Amino acid sequence: MASDSWGRWGEDDELGALNLIGAREVLRAAGTVRRGQVIRLGQDLGPSTLVPRHRKEPEHFMTRDGGDYAAGARRPDGFQFAEDVVSFATHTGTHIDALSHVWCDDLLYNGFPSAGTRSTTGARRCGAEKLAPIVTRGVLLDIAARQPRPLEPGAVISAADLRAAAEGGTHPEPGDVVLVRTGWLGRCAGDAGAYFAGEPGIDRGAAEWLVEAGVAAVGADNYAVEVQPSSPGTTFPVHQLLLRNHGVPLMEGLVLDELAAERRPEFLFMAAALPVVGGTAGPVCPVAVL
Repeated sequence: MASDSWGRWGEDDELGALNLIGAREVLRAAGTVRRGQVIRLGQDLGPSTLVPRHRKEPEHFMTRDGGDYAAGARRPDGFQFAEDVVSFATHTGTHIDALSHVWCDDLLYNGFPSAGTRSTTGARRCGAEKLAPIVTRGVLLDIAARQPRPLEPGAVISAADLRAAAEGGTHPEPGDVVLVRTGWLGRCAGDAGAYFAGEPGIDRGAAEWLVEAGVAAVGADNYAVEVQPSSPGTTFPVHQLLLRNHGVPLMEGLVLDELAAERRPEFLFMAAALPVVGGTAGPVCPVAVL
């Protein structure tokens, strides 16, 4: 098992494995572009977004609309406009977990105390605003395409499964973002009850393999990246290993079916989280450029 990454980039580091992305990795990723095709990897945010019961559903309010003008609002020189407000949990739809999202034994990534995370302040350390924009090579490991039938809840994706998928495409290298396609989001097709009841996903061994490969971030088309329910005697072990122990951000709820249909295992990946100060996640809409 790979050792913890605390202190690897300094005792005050809050960036984690995103430190592995530098100018060389950006230029290498740009070299994968062949056609200039752009594929969106993020979900729509609205009434159809799947949300678990314990989280707030998205709400959308208009603060200025056509009704205001029908009621007599001024129209200087005929000019009219609309404005609106959106309210939703940061862990809604497609998002990236900040390194402040989970901890164990009262310590976050890099040994920062969890006492700094409070309702009045948010996360004083490792908040979503510390997530640097990601521009690097993306590697798709399409596990779903290698199965004779759709993956069931609780189906484990092991290190051997990831390794086999990489053999048929591209091996992850330091600074890459690895996207794991389980087929789960597409299979649940708007059924929140089924989507959040359990899921196929990677296990701790697979997470260790990704750490050893030096990846900068990991994403998947399910709600937690890792297999659910967790194995007996553990609670979200992949979150603990990747986020807390090694500073590897997790992207959840990705839309990967269109990308998978292109059969391009490597591509330019770009994502910039909404920098919510003190947030435990950043809403994001990544893109793949082929």
